[in-house]
This record gives sequence, structure tokens and C-alpha cells, in this order.
Amino acid sequence: MSESHRRKKQPQLVRRQLVDVAAQIAFERGIGAVTLDAVSEAAGVSKGGLLHHFPGKVALLDGLFDRLVDEMDAAIEAAMIVDPLPHGRFTRAYLRVVVDLKEQPGENQQWAGLTMALLNEPHLRARWRQWVDRRAGEYVGTDSSLNAAIVRFAADGLWLAEIVGSHDLSAETRRALIERLSALTLS
Repeated sequence: MSESHRRKKQPQLVRRQLVDVAAQIAFERGIGAVTLDAVSEAAGVSKGGLLHHFPGKVALLDGLFDRLVDEMDAAIEAAMIVDPLPHGRFTRAYLRVVVDLKEQPGENQQWAGLTMALLNEPHLRARWRQWVDRRAGEYVGTDSSLNAAIVRFAADGLWLAEIVGSHDLSAETRRALIERLSALTLS
């Protein structure tokens, strides 16, 4: 009996590894470089093994999207639980989660990879839009003010600026910007 029949199968770990590698390739070389061959080779998984978990590139990118959005949802919910003020709670949580990505290089790199994919893949843009619409709909009564929209757009802008490295903000300026944005959610 070969070693492959004796070793314990860990499909969730393999799926995670494949998604992580796809995000890394997208971040480092662009979304065009995310091919099944490149991902399988970099992950050390046969192409057949990759296809067992993800039947194509779209499914692989969907897997990355699903995982990161689920993690973002969980982080937003956790931030909302500790926020005692209902007005603007979702927006403050979204802001906090987005700005905290900078402190988590691995997670930030995966989001950078997904962001590159969002720019190039219409079906992922549609999925992101559905997520935004769904979350905005959940908090119409508390987070539908113009200020809340401004904060979410500014958070997205800060996120993109940090992904592409377009602005050099000092830690003090960044902190002041985040505090000002957070304060806007209260009105």
C-alpha cells in the first residue's frame, strides 16, 4: 500500500492551502498569473488534487472570496458585540476591520489578492456588490446616514491606498484619520 493511502486526509487544510496560494500569486504577480498549473505547483498539490477541491479557476477564486468574506463577517460581528452604541455600529465595525487588516500582513495580502481579482472578474464584483447590499440592508435604521456612507467609502479608499502603497501616512496621521472617521458615525 502506498504512503498516500496511509496518510490522514485533511481536505479542509488542502482547500485552505490552495486558496492561500492563489491569493499570494494574485498579489505578487497579478490575477492573470493565477492558473491551475501555477497554484497546484506552488501548493505542492497535483493538478488533479486541485481539481478535486476546485473544478476550475472561477471556483478557486470563489473559494478565496467565500473564506475572506466569512472571516470579515465574523470580525465585523465581533466588533459590533462590544460596541454599545447602535447608531453607526456596523459602519464603525467595518472601519475597524478594514483598518486592522494592515496589522495582519497575511490576511492583508490575501485581501489584496482578492481585490485584484475583484477588479478583473465580473462575477466576483457582482458577489461583492451582493455582500455590500445585504449588509447595508441589515442596518438601514442605524447605518444609512450620509456620514455612515462617507465613512465606508473612506474606509474602502484607505484600504485600497494601503494595498497599492499609494500614500505614505504617518502613524499619527492615520490614527487621527481613523478617529475622525469613527466620530462621523455618531452623527
